[in-house]
Amino acid sequence: MKVTVNNKEVETTSATISSLIEELSLPVQGVAVAVNNRLVPRTQWNDYALTEGMSLVVIKAACGG
Repeated sequence: MKVTVNNKEVETTSATISSLIEELSLPVQGVAVAVNNRLVPRTQWNDYALTEGMSLVVIKAACGG
């Protein structure tokens, strides 16, 4: 299926946010995910089903000030 991650179209076989994060080799800690402009709590990542055409924003924490 195709989803959009940070404005880039991505072809994925992942069914959930957790598996997509793993597939994209992103760290689990220090990452926030929004789907269709709504923040999804980390506790829901395992159960949040992805569907064709979803738009995800992945934000990674950065050090500095």
